Amino acid sequence: MRALTLFLFVVTFYSFGQTEMPSEVYPLIVQYEADRGSLERFYFVQGTQERRDRFNQFYKDYLTRLQQLPFESFSTGGKVDYIMMKRIFENELGLLAQEEKEATQVSKLTAYANPVYEIEKKRRRGLHLKSDEVAQQLNDIKKSVQGAMQKLAQEPNVTAALANRAASIIGGQQAALKSVYDFYEGYDPQFTWWVKRPYQQLDSVLTKYANALKTKIDSATRPKDDGSGIIGNPIGRDELLRLLQLEMIPYSPEELVNIANKEFAWCDAELLKASREMGFGDNWKAAQEKVKQSYVPEGQQPEAMLKLYDESIAFLKKNDLLTIPPIAEETWRMRMIPPRQQLISPFFLGGEVLQISYPTDAMDHEAKLMSMRGNNPHFSRATVHHELIAGHHLQGFMNNRYKTYRHYRTPFWTEGWALYWELILWDMNFPRGPEDKIGMLFWRMHRCARIIFSLNYHLGKWTPQQCIDFLVDRVGFERANAEGEVRRSFTANYGPLYQLAYMTGGFQFYALKKELVDSGKMTYKQFHDAVLRENSMPVEMVRAILTNQPLTRDFKTSWKFYK
Repeated sequence: MRALTLFLFVVTFYSFGQTEMPSEVYPLIVQYEADRGSLERFYFVQGTQERRDRFNQFYKDYLTRLQQLPFESFSTGGKVDYIMMKRIFENELGLLAQEEKEATQVSKLTAYANPVYEIEKKRRRGLHLKSDEVAQQLNDIKKSVQGAMQKLAQEPNVTAALANRAASIIGGQQAALKSVYDFYEGYDPQFTWWVKRPYQQLDSVLTKYANALKTKIDSATRPKDDGSGIIGNPIGRDELLRLLQLEMIPYSPEELVNIANKEFAWCDAELLKASREMGFGDNWKAAQEKVKQSYVPEGQQPEAMLKLYDESIAFLKKNDLLTIPPIAEETWRMRMIPPRQQLISPFFLGGEVLQISYPTDAMDHEAKLMSMRGNNPHFSRATVHHELIAGHHLQGFMNNRYKTYRHYRTPFWTEGWALYWELILWDMNFPRGPEDKIGMLFWRMHRCARIIFSLNYHLGKWTPQQCIDFLVDRVGFERANAEGEVRRSFTANYGPLYQLAYMTGGFQFYALKKELVDSGKMTYKQFHDAVLRENSMPVEMVRAILTNQPLTRDFKTSWKFYK
């Protein structure tokens, strides 16, 4: 029996390959994820001192456990996992320290409802509460908060970050209050009789107070509406540098803008070639306008996207660029993006579900035309592989099947990989003529523009309206689509580095391709399959694994990938 078990293990090992086996850090990662989940569910109320203290100790404990592991004896993959987990623990501790600092600074504004936390602690274990005392307590808190609201005008203004922190703490107090009420309501008749009205009144007052705190921002730091209606939160150069280091990007914001401008110059030259080939001379906007007019009739966009997908898949297979699992090819599907969502997502989105942006009958006439023009077949052909295969759909498919314990999500891998395919297919003559080239160049300029406008915005140099105008004038965006792009960048649920991650991550994968494929060390298929089997992580760590790079415990990013 033991021999059979050993035989099956060996067969399984060599069938799947060593690259797919868990690393030496795997047991700690599994325990960490489970323990964190347990604590997140128990200490679910955000912003409490109790939660901060517990998680501060939790991350310190796991950092100690990690540091006790025999790093020097690990495989390269194990060393990468060590470095990535160390990065997570240290970053979380830093975020908790920042939260502690901000919570202390606004404690005078937020402490009135802190007694709710003690009631919630009793609720967790189901202790019987004296309902009349709880009602009195909630009523007293309500009066205190009302008094604070009346005095709020006399309090000094705070930064936007502190105002948001204060409002977030109040939101946590409301969550604790709701947890208490929902637990006892209906099950304890005395509780319902006594507490219902005090609970409702306090919750309402806390909502008003949180909204008032959000406006308690010093005029010098208050994000202003420049007429675009888009109000974001520029984070500044220091925070940009911190986040770039966290994502293992060893360039400054200014260096990244310079890189984007160099790529933009390349796009300009290629765009003029395509424009001349179409007979428009150097008037590339006229050539682009001709391409935009190729949009398909209403109701026919989904079928047109299927045709583009079929062309893309056929190209990937013909050139044997990567392994395409049959179930991945079988199970993707479509949905139409609702009109309201198109205000933020004016182009299609991808993954297992291809989400198509195209006009509906409820849109204004001009909005319909802009959506159709911006989603013409030549523009869409340039990115269908980005959204489906070999981009986001295949990424998600493989992430669910290989090294699933690696939770190192980063847009530089996710968006960088999908963008990389646009670079590769251009090199391999995927565009069939100048119209396709203009479509691909539109998106390439778009990604360069994302680096330029997002960094200039967060550096405090550009306003949202300047970003919109830049997209219209330099890339050829429809104005409504440009507004949607900028709104998505600064008001949707995306991190400050997300938009620059497309082209930057794409350059990283492109540089790694040069190092491994162009040198003859790997075929395209071997390279692409190997990347997808390692799961998501900063691209510099992918490089470390594929090149078997020597690593140290205190690894610092240093890979200058742009040449």
